[in-house]
Amino acid sequence: MRQRRAGWYGLLAVSGALLVAAPTLLTIANVKDWRALVAAATIGPIAALFAWVGRERFTALAQHRDEQAKQLAMGTFTPGGRLPRVKEITDPIAVGVHPAPLREPREDADPLSRDRVPVYVPRDIDLRLRDVLNHPGFLLLVGDSTAGKTRAAYEAMRAILPDHTFISPEGRDGLSVAIEVAAKIRRCVLWLNDLEHYLGSDGLTRKAVTELLAGNKHHRIILATLRTAEESRLTGAETAPGEEGRQLQYDTQAVLDQSDRIFLERNFTSSERGRARKIAKEDPRIDDALVHSGNYGLAEYLACGPELLREWENAWARGTHPRGAALIAAAIGCRRAGYTSPLPRALLSDLHVGYLSERGGARLRPEPEDRAWEWATYLRPSGNALLHPVGNDTFEVFDYLIDVVQRRTPAGHYVPERTLITVLAFASPADSLSIAGAAYSQGRYQLAEHALRQATEHDRHRPDHPDALARHSNLAALLRRLGRLEEAEQEARAVLNGRIRVFGPEHPHTLASRSILVTVLRDLGRLEEAEEEGRRALNGRIRVLGDQHRSSLASRCILATVLGEMGRLEEARQEGESALNGRIRVLGAEHPYTLASRSNLAVILSELGKLEEAEQEGRAALNGRLQILGPEHPDTLASRSTLSVVLHRLGRLEEAEEEGRTVLESRTRVLGVYHPDTLASQAQLGLVLNDLDQPDS
Repeated sequence: MRQRRAGWYGLLAVSGALLVAAPTLLTIANVKDWRALVAAATIGPIAALFAWVGRERFTALAQHRDEQAKQLAMGTFTPGGRLPRVKEITDPIAVGVHPAPLREPREDADPLSRDRVPVYVPRDIDLRLRDVLNHPGFLLLVGDSTAGKTRAAYEAMRAILPDHTFISPEGRDGLSVAIEVAAKIRRCVLWLNDLEHYLGSDGLTRKAVTELLAGNKHHRIILATLRTAEESRLTGAETAPGEEGRQLQYDTQAVLDQSDRIFLERNFTSSERGRARKIAKEDPRIDDALVHSGNYGLAEYLACGPELLREWENAWARGTHPRGAALIAAAIGCRRAGYTSPLPRALLSDLHVGYLSERGGARLRPEPEDRAWEWATYLRPSGNALLHPVGNDTFEVFDYLIDVVQRRTPAGHYVPERTLITVLAFASPADSLSIAGAAYSQGRYQLAEHALRQATEHDRHRPDHPDALARHSNLAALLRRLGRLEEAEQEARAVLNGRIRVFGPEHPHTLASRSILVTVLRDLGRLEEAEEEGRRALNGRIRVLGDQHRSSLASRCILATVLGEMGRLEEARQEGESALNGRIRVLGAEHPYTLASRSNLAVILSELGKLEEAEQEGRAALNGRLQILGPEHPDTLASRSTLSVVLHRLGRLEEAEEEGRTVLESRTRVLGVYHPDTLASQAQLGLVLNDLDQPDS
């Protein structure tokens, strides 16, 4: 600061000297016009001043450009040291397309015809895809691993946008500078293959998407792909928590809601197979896939997904590659736990031992670890590896295997606790938040709190930052689930006040925080406050989002439970039925949020004495949650507890006792002896046993 002030003083001194000297110099030059003398006296110093300011600004801009260029080179795809045009991306594998086995060239063919990707088979979605790319926007392709999402996006981009600048950040760390650069280019594609790597803390936000695509004098495209299983994990579509936990997926959902979503089926349609037959002569691999793919998709078969899956499964056999198979299992476990960054070698080395022990340990005669790594990372003839390196001792697991394991895993069967604890030791704040979300959705609240606390370690330095407020909103929901209601209220109020300051009183984020506060006040028994806050949240969401938005329906469902607790049962029934019917229309009958509405309505109907209807709704909710969440998820146990109460009131005491004991045992194991829900189950079972004239045991 002292140097800058000295610079200004020096400049003023020079300007003053020019002010005095300019007329003298002009007089010596025999210039007599007084206007010239005045102009010289005035313009000289001003010109010097602007020259100095311009030089300072130019220097600052140059330094910024140099720093940005350095970050861009480190964090984005820049072949030849610059951002390429789309038409210059001639190798689809470089942008994420799975390779296929090399084809053998014909005798009269160019040796270069042993290309690493097969001839493209046009897909049914291509016309729609290309139509969307004709306009600025955010295009998201969703489908299973090896469905052909990346290839379809690549071919459409090359066909429609050949002269656009191609910007592809290398993970979340390179995203911010990529967006900053994209915002300055009129025609560009921001390529986000495997979108899950760019979401979460310090990742892609609704604000960033909005600002990048704002205006109409550009043709900027965000082009992204996302596996179906990742979409379900990120948005809670398969293992959604209760209403207040919606905040854990709120920011991600807000980003995805801005996209034009196109789903790509894994299996080829009859018309797609017909097109494949027409071009099979150009590429024998297409013909082979048509003959042998069977129940698999053509792209799936060409990427050798089933073949690599069999190789991994066979590797568990005694004396083959069981340690290598355990490394793969550990990598899949990390991904299923919510860890999205490249996987460090040290993490997999630590973790695989437990997976190996589960399958037999030393009895399997495992190979040495160096041989296991060699086998796991070996590049197969298809051009794929089970584990492939992506950085300095970091790896990615072949994502096809993750999808298969997720499809095969029964509801309620999650990765072991030791996996979550181990990955947290390696997790960044963004990964910690992702792991917390996965654990929360699974009802593993203690682990979720541990992960979330780790993600919030530095939030005290910027308490009003939107990301910090989102994490503490999640923490409030978690504390409520853990039964720590006073702490939950403190967090919820702090976040609500912070969001009012940052976003205003009716921003969707603010209304989400108010909704969380409603559930906490309800559980604390402060029902009048809960109703007041609940109506403010509901009315605000209706004004901002509409009556049938999923968030408005969530607020209506929560308000129904508050009214039920207050004994205003007819009002509660009306709100509960309205929320249920809305969710059936918007989300479908089997969505977890719809099942939550059914469970809540069953409680209200039971209090109204409509026991047969209550049993019907209660069983529907329980059966759905068993299928989606598993038998020991806290939400499933809540439905079973409701059913036990209804059976008790119906006089079916033996059934009520059976359900009540199951709930109490599970809640003791999952939530702990002193959790409020466990204590409530204990009291309810005591009432049933008393009516059965049995000792309370």
